[in-house]
Amino acid sequence: MRTALVPLPRKLEERDGSFRLVPGAAIGFEGPGSAREIAELLAEYLRPATGFALPVREGAGAVTLVQTASDPAPDDAGFLPEDYALDVAPGGVRIEAATSWGLARGVQTLRQLFPPETYGAEARPGVAWEAPSVRIEDAPSLRWRGLMLDVSCHFFSADDVCRFVELLAQHRMNVFHWHLTDDQGWRVEIRKYPRLTEVGSVRAETLVGHADRYPRRFDGIPHGGFYAQDDIRRVVAFAARRRVVVVPEIDMPGHMCAAIASYPELGNGEWAHPAVLSVWGISRHVLNMEESTLAFCKDVWDEVMELFPSRFLHVGGDEAPRREWEESKRAQALMAERGLTRPEQLQAWFTKELDAFFRSRGRRLLGWDEILEGGIDPSAAVAAWRVGWKGWDYVDAAARAGHDIVLATNSHAYFDYYQDEPVAEEPLAICGMIPTSKVYAFDPRIPSAPPDAARRVLGGQGQLWTEYIATRDHLDYMAYPRACALAEVLWTPPERRRYAGFLDRLSAHRARLGVQGVAAHPRP
Repeated sequence: MRTALVPLPRKLEERDGSFRLVPGAAIGFEGPGSAREIAELLAEYLRPATGFALPVREGAGAVTLVQTASDPAPDDAGFLPEDYALDVAPGGVRIEAATSWGLARGVQTLRQLFPPETYGAEARPGVAWEAPSVRIEDAPSLRWRGLMLDVSCHFFSADDVCRFVELLAQHRMNVFHWHLTDDQGWRVEIRKYPRLTEVGSVRAETLVGHADRYPRRFDGIPHGGFYAQDDIRRVVAFAARRRVVVVPEIDMPGHMCAAIASYPELGNGEWAHPAVLSVWGISRHVLNMEESTLAFCKDVWDEVMELFPSRFLHVGGDEAPRREWEESKRAQALMAERGLTRPEQLQAWFTKELDAFFRSRGRRLLGWDEILEGGIDPSAAVAAWRVGWKGWDYVDAAARAGHDIVLATNSHAYFDYYQDEPVAEEPLAICGMIPTSKVYAFDPRIPSAPPDAARRVLGGQGQLWTEYIATRDHLDYMAYPRACALAEVLWTPPERRRYAGFLDRLSAHRARLGVQGVAAHPRP
């Protein structure tokens, strides 16, 4: 197969002949925008395996990147156009786009046209660095195309996170959703509140086996880690060079045991203060709804906003039990003071306060679909995850109400689920079955929505919750090739997608993953 591209471009014309990269080649750039930066990235990609110097210069080169205009301001969701055209001919390669985002996507496509050894980290003498002659005109179907990584249940180093970002960028994805805090660990340095990492980043031990198995057993080994603010900046800069947006998630008001263990005054004081949890699942402990707690959260987000330039900030908002608020005299008093009659309105009050705070800073709130309960401003976006349990009606209603939607559905995009049978021969996973074929069958549209509401779908993302994923190889195994299928679903127009064709291309694409040491699942 001359071109085994994943995801499949919108328009591909194969031609006779090929282009050969030779030792004296240079990477050229033209135009008023950020083409130099993307040209330098391409040179960095190609140098290790080829061993070529590949100087980057203004003007034409053996490979030339042309940006036809300066990057415009991002749209209301923080994205830029990603259209590009790629011409490969015996005499040279030209990538043209109106934005640096488009050039970045074209660079990833060009890399796939060269031999798989191009992805290696060491020189590969004797390889003919040839790419088949093609004309590609391409653009994504959806703006938001991403993967979420949970680093709270199990911590991954900043190097591992950069590698995760690199792999998603290779598949022309553009969003890295970074789940940074949960009951099992607080992973981001907040300088105003040092105990969040001094206390909240370490749990005493970790559950052994599945959370549903009793009696429960633990390993007795402390597990921890966090990202200093300089680590965060490094990851964000790494992603930005690849034109990938990093969306941080600080989950609140539930999933906050690590924060409450660090600062007990954040909890509902009539209850025992929790430790950083060593088990998975939903804790009964939630933040109290005092003004002082809201101020604490705003302080945290102020520091987070300094680290992450993304338009969206993810507040979580999922799985926040209301029992403490129902039984707390202080919570009941706060409800009365605020004219609230039901405990779920406390969370709605809290989320609305954060939403207004973000909007005052020029940012937008994103949360799991529970934020719809109690109402929220239409400017807030919803990560719809419970489609497998609740159906599409609530997603349709949210879109009709004016909310932007990110489809993060547990029916097709939860990559912590099993992916092959027999399950007994697979690594331990949380539940369910989502094979690659099911991911590819995902239709990222709201079935019953009228056109105006349907346009509210920004895109989708895959979720990698790490309760049962503790190593980089296991992370690879759960993410790939399912992430390849999702990337194609979100990029390629529906009329161009065929699962059989995807499998043919995936067979060749596995060589690229293998050169990089990606421990992908062996099937399909």
